[in-house]
Amino acid sequence: MTGVTSRLLPTVTHLTQGGAGVCAVTSLDDHVYVVRKNTKKVEDYDAVALTLERCLPVRGISFDISGIAACSRSKCLYLSDWKNPNIHRMDLDTVAMKTWRVGGKPKGLSVTEDHNVLVACAADKKLQEYTTDGSLVREICLLASVGPPWNAIQLSTGDYVVSHCVSPGMVSVVGADGRVLRSYEPSISSDVGPMKYPKGLAVTKHGDILVADENNNRILAINFSLNRAQVFHLPADVGLRRPCALYLDNTRDRLYIGEMGGKHRVILLNDASCISWQL
Repeated sequence: MTGVTSRLLPTVTHLTQGGAGVCAVTSLDDHVYVVRKNTKKVEDYDAVALTLERCLPVRGISFDISGIAACSRSKCLYLSDWKNPNIHRMDLDTVAMKTWRVGGKPKGLSVTEDHNVLVACAADKKLQEYTTDGSLVREICLLASVGPPWNAIQLSTGDYVVSHCVSPGMVSVVGADGRVLRSYEPSISSDVGPMKYPKGLAVTKHGDILVADENNNRILAINFSLNRAQVFHLPADVGLRRPCALYLDNTRDRLYIGEMGGKHRVILLNDASCISWQL
């Protein structure tokens, strides 16, 4: 990738700020869902008016909701519980809950091409994929040599991109057998320097990867081959602090960034397609 260029800087809006740090964010239809650190609820925002509509209590969860994902087919939210290693499935029509046990210290969640839920289990160094009813589809054990996974997303190839929350950080693409197919581990001498605790991930429609490089206060854009990266430049007045959560809504052409530091904002970038990733 020769660079991340902008024909026009995206319009920035603060969807919300204040309260605890933002652990995770997702969107479905006309709603944006936000999870904050040490809370037992999900904030539900109107995606058009950008106003808080309601707070959805999550029964049975500890004070550590660590991930969220939304499924368009099942019309539900998935929430991961860091302290009690469970996934909670919330039906958005009835708010009914279903809970099942998963691997140790579940973190980031995403939805696969088959509309299953994928969870990164940090303590066990594995990825687990479940149906919407909680049946285990597959378990992918990662190599002992890689850091604990924080988030994982299935790529169009069927492989998985994984962020490893360590410093210096690493992003890898692994196969269904857990074998590392390629990885990105920038060094001090590289153009962007080493990552420090990369967490949230997003994959563009072109297959390039965005990474929330939390302790470097930045977003990195990495090409599909994982051999080039550049800082995703935001308007100077944004002042990003400890980005943790990422969600790319291609339908509305929006990128959501959740902060664990600073003002604990959810930063909304409209016109995200004005950023081009040049391979």
